[in-house]
Parts: sequence; C-alpha cells; structure tokens
Amino acid sequence: MEETRKYLDRIGIGAPRGESEKRFSDGGQYRFEVPGIQRPGAMAALIDAMEQQDVRVHRVTQTRGIMLLTDTEIEEMAGMARETGIELFLSVGPRATYDTSASARTPEGARIGYRLRGYDNLVYAVEDVKRAAELGVRGIVVYDEGLLWVLGRMRADGELPADLHLKVSAHCGHGNPASARLLQDIGADSLNPVRDLQIPMLASLREAIDISIDVHTENPKSSGGFIRHYEVPDIIRYAAPVYLKTGGSVAGHHGWETTEAQARERIRQVVLVRDMIERYYPEAVLSEGGDLSIPVGGG
Repeated sequence: MEETRKYLDRIGIGAPRGESEKRFSDGGQYRFEVPGIQRPGAMAALIDAMEQQDVRVHRVTQTRGIMLLTDTEIEEMAGMARETGIELFLSVGPRATYDTSASARTPEGARIGYRLRGYDNLVYAVEDVKRAAELGVRGIVVYDEGLLWVLGRMRADGELPADLHLKVSAHCGHGNPASARLLQDIGADSLNPVRDLQIPMLASLREAIDISIDVHTENPKSSGGFIRHYEVPDIIRYAAPVYLKTGGSVAGHHGWETTEAQARERIRQVVLVRDMIERYYPEAVLSEGGDLSIPVGGG
C-alpha cells in the first residue's frame, strides 16, 4: 500500500497535508453560490433579498437547462447579474432525463445521470452552450465529461469565448482526487463533487487540484436532505478556494422551479451560513471577486 501512495504522490495525487493554503485570485478563501434560480422573477427577488440582508452572493446557478429559457429571459437574467456584479451560470439543457432514454428512469439506469446519449445529443448540447455564450453568459454548468472535453477544446481553439467558465456538476458523480484532476486537465474551471464528501475527502481533492471546489452546505430531500452549516468553517479551512452552495434545502429536487418567496428564503440560508462563519472562523477571508465570470453584453 505504501508503494501505491508514493506513486500517487509522484503524479500529483498526494494525501492531504493540512489546511489549504490555496486561494482565489484576490486572496479570498470562500464565496457564496445560490443554486436553483430558474427564471428572471426568482433572480430579481433573490437580488432584492440579498441587498436587504446586506449579504454577498457571488454566483447564481440555473439548473433546468438553457434550452428551457427564451432569449429574452436569458438576457434579463444576464442583465441583472451584470448590474449586480454576480456570476450567472446556466446549465446545459440536453441530458439523458430530457432525452428518450428509458434507462435513465430506472433505478440501475439512473447511473447515467444527466450525461449525453449519442452524437446528435452532443451536437445539441454544444449548440445550447453557444447560444448562451452569444447572449453574454460566461458561466456554464456541465453534466457530461465528454462534453466538457469538447467545450474545453472549442474554447482553446477560439470557437467559444476564452473567458467562458466551465463548471462540473455534482450530478456527474465525482468524489476522488484522481477524477478531480482529470476534470481539471480537460477543461473544468470549478468542480462540484458529490454532495456527501467528508472533510478529509474534500481535503484530498484540494490537494490534487487548483480550481475552485463547490460544496453544498445543504441539500434538498431528493439528494439526502442533510445540512452542513456547522461544518462550513472546516470546509473553508480544508477546501479553499471554495464556493459555498447555499439554499438547496428550500427545493424539493434538482431543477426545482424556485418561487420568488423561496428565492428570498435561500438568501436567509446564506445569512445563517455567514453567521456561522463569523462565529466560528471569523478570520476566514471572503472573496471580493476579481475573476468572477460576470455576463458581458450579448452579441
């Protein structure tokens, strides 16, 4: 076993060595992300609540799919994000559960997750991303490793904007440092690992990669329903730079159509997590931004 550990260490997959010394470009250790904001109305309510509660949110994520938004809706959401100075991440629409796959709806076949089936669906997924990018969006949530590789190549070849940020969803099911390193190597700019990783497991991912790790601080019932608020200080210590994905327990499931009232409740959960950090790890450094993937004016 020791020989295996030595080899893994030589290829950059070493055991955790203590608290993370890695940071965002501005020196910050953590940022806040609110997932599940599907439409402009919910986003407007979230921004209003954010301002009323005087809390900083760095990223808003839409999870139902780009193809389920009109151009006008995307432009409205991008405009709000741009004016507020927050990131807007839209999710790739094509996925096995929207496709004709019967397997994806069975207990065993569900392991396909939201991955893509066949050539045409890969093309559709690329088109979804191109449309969002043309409308000014600079953050994309990806559910398929092959699509990530293609998008990374397209970005390098100038077929997609150089500042397009690619985020791997927890629905890809990755939770070990070798997988994390592979995703970073093929184009990922941030990684949302599976939701139930323990602190040492998150530390092992951080040891292997430099990109941000996005960690759910709470979850809807469909993905376990667990709440990790008291763990957040240690999540920051060992996983920084980290996005704290907060507000998920408001939803019934991934893709939940968040109401305006529920968007406000998600901000309340951000406040609860912020207060937990200030109480138990007050020296933690909140990122002010610097390299945020804020939407640009649509072309």
